Amino acid sequence: MRVLGIETSCDETGLAIYDSARGLLAHTLHSQVAMHEAYGGVVPELASRDHIRRVVPLAERVIGEAGCRLSDLDGIAYTQGPGLAGALLVGASVANGLGFALGKPVIGVHHLEGHLLSPLLAVPRPPFPFVALLVSGGHTQLHAVHGVGEYALLGDTVDDAAGEAFDKTAKLLGLPYPGGPALESLAARGRRGAVTLPRPMLGSGDLNFSFSGLKTAVLTYVRKQVVPEERLADIARA
Repeated sequence: MRVLGIETSCDETGLAIYDSARGLLAHTLHSQVAMHEAYGGVVPELASRDHIRRVVPLAERVIGEAGCRLSDLDGIAYTQGPGLAGALLVGASVANGLGFALGKPVIGVHHLEGHLLSPLLAVPRPPFPFVALLVSGGHTQLHAVHGVGEYALLGDTVDDAAGEAFDKTAKLLGLPYPGGPALESLAARGRRGAVTLPRPMLGSGDLNFSFSGLKTAVLTYVRKQVVPEERLADIARA
């Protein structure tokens, strides 16, 4: 079976063709980071409009790179949600339009399920069951993956997602957008133990996460004193 996958849930337009016998045949991705940088975050309307511009040319590219034709597809899959409503609508519209025109089945895929099953693209594949840490957008979860469609939530954030803590901390430290990669790069230059920040939930007796206190601790640290530039790397490392 050969399937075209379409992802437009946020600020990246991604397409791929997967063959059940041969594996991943081709994939392509366009990132909108440069467009959203001036606003310090993703602007949903701009994201949707950019998906409209990109998705068809990228589909043509990935089909060409896979060495196949539209008629060779056995189905189309697309990200159904969660995500930005307008952005999701672009992928859903293109997928359903193609499916109708080709007479092929169209399958909406839950965004988080796609992440949970992405390790199956690895060679060799991990055997079921396995434990997956899902860190995507507003989600930070720990799942037991027993099989396709068989998942058990082991732990979840009780407040903020890890991504929000990264983004807000990066903004507090004056780092550019996107904050996550900038914070990671800065942390590589920091000294271990030079700054101490809280490690919540270590004694909770469960597998849940908490990041709001960590974010607040950074806010308190930078507001109560003048932080020299060389100290920023230590904060990022902590």
